[in-house]
Amino acid sequence: MTKPMTPEQAVFLLHEVYLPVLKAEHRTTRTLLEAVPAGKPDYRPDPNAKSAMELVRHIAAAENRFLETTINGEFSTAPAAFPESAKTAADFAAWYAERFEKNCEKLTKLSGEQLVKMVDFRGMFQRPAVTFLQLGLNHSIHHRGQLSTYLRPMGGKVPAIYGESYDSEQAKKAAG
Repeated sequence: MTKPMTPEQAVFLLHEVYLPVLKAEHRTTRTLLEAVPAGKPDYRPDPNAKSAMELVRHIAAAENRFLETTINGEFSTAPAAFPESAKTAADFAAWYAERFEKNCEKLTKLSGEQLVKMVDFRGMFQRPAVTFLQLGLNHSIHHRGQLSTYLRPMGGKVPAIYGESYDSEQAKKAAG
């Protein structure tokens, strides 16, 4: 039987593991959201797939929702409150980045006790609040993969994610 996570372990995970990784992945996520061509928000590779804009909105909202789950000690199922002015992928990327920064600042102020608070995820499982950061990261990476496969068929360029992409390599060659 495993022992419950201690507040000290949760603080270590937050500051030494999760926040550095989240911040590094955030740059990739924002770049990918911004790479969606402006004139193609309704593109979907299959009638049953989410549209590009649906994925953009989902990634932006869900990643912040998982951060807020850790901050608030509860998983909210309320719809995301996007600004009415957000219309393009670039608008949602900017909203995502602004909210992400505010949420990261709030995360740094949480106590170990807040981080180990057990949080229910839709009645499916309960985990310490801090672990929702990894769950959110996995969720974002999954959907970023989906969105990255949309870009070329939409006429866009795939940015570097974990190393150069064909498109980022070509841009580098053209610039050099």
